[in-house]
Amino acid sequence: MSKPLIFISNDDGITAKGLRALVDVAKTIGEVVVVAPDKPQSGKGHAVTIKYPLRLTKVDVFENVESWMCTGTPADCVKMAKDILFKDRNVDLVLSGINHGANTSINILYSGTMSAAMEGAIEGKKSIGFSLDDFSSEADFTASKHYIEKIIRRVLDSDRDQPLLLNVNIPSIQLEEIKGIKICRQSRGKWTEEFSKSIDPRGVPYYWLTGRFENLEKDATDTDLWAIANGYVSVVPSNFDLTKHSQLDDLDFII
Repeated sequence: MSKPLIFISNDDGITAKGLRALVDVAKTIGEVVVVAPDKPQSGKGHAVTIKYPLRLTKVDVFENVESWMCTGTPADCVKMAKDILFKDRNVDLVLSGINHGANTSINILYSGTMSAAMEGAIEGKKSIGFSLDDFSSEADFTASKHYIEKIIRRVLDSDRDQPLLLNVNIPSIQLEEIKGIKICRQSRGKWTEEFSKSIDPRGVPYYWLTGRFENLEKDATDTDLWAIANGYVSVVPSNFDLTKHSQLDDLDFII
């Protein structure tokens, strides 16, 4: 049997350590093609580039892996791969990550990592975004690689025909400390933003976005935030349909 074709992107850029860790795992399972941004694109969400031309450059970054560097966003990377590299090839699995930093709760809306995976799901592909709860550029991905391989193999072995989008977050602890995988829901939370004001040398004010994340369900035990805080790898089945279906029949008063 031929190996599955696995497409990989990320939002931390083509040289990120997390991307290399994901490629290392995926190439033991299938044929891998990488298209990743030429620079960090964290927080870009599902942005696409429409005002500027995009460039796609072949690079020699990963041994025996076809790799391309894109000047656009994570979503651009997936779109360009689909329309330029995979016109006559069927991709079996779309992966994104491993992100440096968790993408739990509402962060899925801001995440370039999850937007790349979501773009794959929009195209009808099984897609997974992987994130490690460690923002360090030198984070240890040993435990991540162990569970990522397990999840990839199970997804590829499944007989699901419909698109699949998984948001996977891994706690930043040693492999032997992880208790297992927990299927859970996205936690409710929000960012409380603050803008730090400074003055540039010309006397013009400028601002840095800062803030803190607030978990709105601290007592819930079935969420992604609870899972990684308690030593589990969280797996959240996600979707690009933002309809609140429970209210479809409750809005008759507007008509």
